[in-house]
Amino acid sequence: MRISVVTLFEEYFDSPLQVSLVGKAIGNGQITIDFHNPRDHGKGVHKQVDDAPFGGGAGMVMMPEPLARTLEPLASSHRVMFTPTGSPLSQAALDRFAGMNHLTLICGRYEGVDQRVIDHFVDEEISLGDYVLLGGEVAAAAVIEGVARLLPGVVGNPASTESESFRDGLLEEPVYTRPSEFRGWSVPEVLLSGDHGRIAAWRAEQRRLRTLERRPDLVDE
Repeated sequence: MRISVVTLFEEYFDSPLQVSLVGKAIGNGQITIDFHNPRDHGKGVHKQVDDAPFGGGAGMVMMPEPLARTLEPLASSHRVMFTPTGSPLSQAALDRFAGMNHLTLICGRYEGVDQRVIDHFVDEEISLGDYVLLGGEVAAAAVIEGVARLLPGVVGNPASTESESFRDGLLEEPVYTRPSEFRGWSVPEVLLSGDHGRIAAWRAEQRRLRTLERRPDLVDE
């Protein structure tokens, strides 16, 4: 899979792309990542990429020409812009992205991006949540990691990506490991029983209860 990242700050990704399973996937050639800087198409000697908004207001807006020229060669990919006004990132979106051959992640900066770029050069707008960051690089790193772990062979046990939060519309149940007692706190007896039917029923109930408590919006009552 190829992921293209459009960003003014390529160096932001130096560490995240080198560690853990993402670094391994890149090293094995399961993912290729390339970077595209709109400043390469910036205006004038200073390679300007932003200007004041029409109509006045605070902040600066990324100009259309540098971004358009950056995105035009990537037209055959699925181009995703990160913005607080986009649709919330979901596991379903990551599943969909993981099935693509070429994904472009566009990291906005400043007060925003000229709307004409979004209208004509962006296929989808995505938000990490109901808050505002300095730019889209955090979201791009999140998508890269979320997609990488879904690719065949990246995660050691494929089943671990199939029985987790949001797969069945519920949050994942509590998990435990050795020792069975730690500082006087014991693992639930059912998990030590060896009764797979009871364990499955306990896990299902825990998923339901945890979701009702923490994310009732996910439960269709």
